[in-house]
Amino acid sequence: MKPTLLVLAAGMGSRYGGVKQIDGVGLHDECLLDFAAYDAKLCGYSNVVFIIRRDIEKDFRERLFDRIARNFDASYVFQEHDSLLTAEQLAASTGRTKPWGTIHAVMCAKDAVKGPFAVINSDDYYGRDAIKTLGGYLASVPNDSTEHAMVGYVLGNTMSRSGSVSRGVCTVKDGYLDTIVENLKIYYKDDGIVSLIDDKEMPMTGKEWVSMNLFGFTPKAFESFAEYWEKFIADNASSPKAEALLPVAAGEIISHGKGRIKFFTSTENWFGMTYPQDREIVKAEIAKKISSGYYPEYLWEK
Repeated sequence: MKPTLLVLAAGMGSRYGGVKQIDGVGLHDECLLDFAAYDAKLCGYSNVVFIIRRDIEKDFRERLFDRIARNFDASYVFQEHDSLLTAEQLAASTGRTKPWGTIHAVMCAKDAVKGPFAVINSDDYYGRDAIKTLGGYLASVPNDSTEHAMVGYVLGNTMSRSGSVSRGVCTVKDGYLDTIVENLKIYYKDDGIVSLIDDKEMPMTGKEWVSMNLFGFTPKAFESFAEYWEKFIADNASSPKAEALLPVAAGEIISHGKGRIKFFTSTENWFGMTYPQDREIVKAEIAKKISSGYYPEYLWEK
């Protein structure tokens, strides 16, 4: 079965200062997600499903979705504050404005996913080879398989000079993910890289393997995700900021003996839309790829 590309596009963009999911970066004002969808179509994915906030639907359709949907099988679902919450949990979370996190987003898309699926962030560039590798693997596994996958990147290739980044730091054993620990604040300091953990700066080599949320799952993973989500929301319904994170839930698949995650690697240099100053960097990188012939000047038929 051809896999689905599932796109996490409901973030608030607080550090970026706007709706970065639909900000123009291509030569003809294409969004970063245009290039991800184009790569997915080229690499044999069957369709793309976007997870968005309801308040950006109109702009999302006008700036991105309608164009992609004319050229690729595309749909979208909403991640809303009350999605998956009981009345009691909803009452406890009154006043919260921050989304519940990436695993909540994936759970909101459960009914839209019919087979194996790859997950990507809306604001990161992953490279076509990684999309192709993961898609080829997912096309080979049945829906009930507990053999999932991910693509890891070299930490030093995923850093931003504009500020800190959040990365899942991975250890690998026999070609499979062994552990993954979410480091929420990794940044350059002087000539090195450090991670801030419990208010202490821990030095990093820059050669660590990290997750960029490029995971591949079969529908079987939703069972583990549901268990993680139910525990999370029971403990954090009243929290204004706690987030249910996909790398944490992926790690629990392993630690709870519910499956394995095959670890593929990429040496691609990351670029993405985390901070306002990143936009010009992304535009320049995309322009280089078009100039080299990696992408056509016009991705889609009008």
